[in-house]
Amino acid sequence: MNKFGTLTGITIASMLVTTPSVSVSAYDITPHGYGQGTIVDANNVPTGATMFNETYSMYNAYALTPVPKQIVLTFDQGYENGYTSQILDVLKEKNVKAIFFLTGDYAKSEKDLVNRMISEGHCLGNHGMTHAKLPTLDENGIKEEIGSLHEYVLNEYGYEMQYFRPPCGEFSEESLAVTQDLGYQTIFWSFAYVDWNVDDQPDPTTATQKIVSSAHDGAIYLLHSVSKTNADVLGNVIDQLRAEGYSL
Repeated sequence: MNKFGTLTGITIASMLVTTPSVSVSAYDITPHGYGQGTIVDANNVPTGATMFNETYSMYNAYALTPVPKQIVLTFDQGYENGYTSQILDVLKEKNVKAIFFLTGDYAKSEKDLVNRMISEGHCLGNHGMTHAKLPTLDENGIKEEIGSLHEYVLNEYGYEMQYFRPPCGEFSEESLAVTQDLGYQTIFWSFAYVDWNVDDQPDPTTATQKIVSSAHDGAIYLLHSVSKTNADVLGNVIDQLRAEGYSL
């Protein structure tokens, strides 16, 4: 599982320092919930993301990249709400590549969209076959949750994934170690906001201001493609971030 194909436009793997895989048998199974928090340093970097990297990068788990003035856009794909095509249109127009973290249900039910993601040079990430909370699983269960989706995407699309995002941001030392042992990097985020509630979408102007004002070096943005607001403001957000000197 640790032999990955070439990815166009996505360079997280080359930006981060990797460490050898380790035995997972003795790791702590205490569950943790990740969030970047609201406290930022003098450079607008969330201190929670910095602390996560300092604590867990030994497991190839990251909430930030070390690249100045760069933002990585990521989208969690739990189900389709009709906006992914619009998001892909904007990304193509703006010449931006993103990471789309797929669940098993999405990979199986939205084959046209997944094929489009691949053909347009985006990166597919693993979000778990059943979107299970990894700390609730034993070692074999974690391997099955990640590995079964890995094998499905490889067999169905000829694409080998290399990034994993834990469902609900929940993890344990054991889950990070098992994920690393499978050849994956675990990718959290340094920016996220409440965009996922389809019945209470954020105001586009407010959302744009929040997304742009949260920019920082090495940012990993978590967005949800079920959000109408995200689809509507994405082009303007990209333009504003670029105007501030960021690459995406």
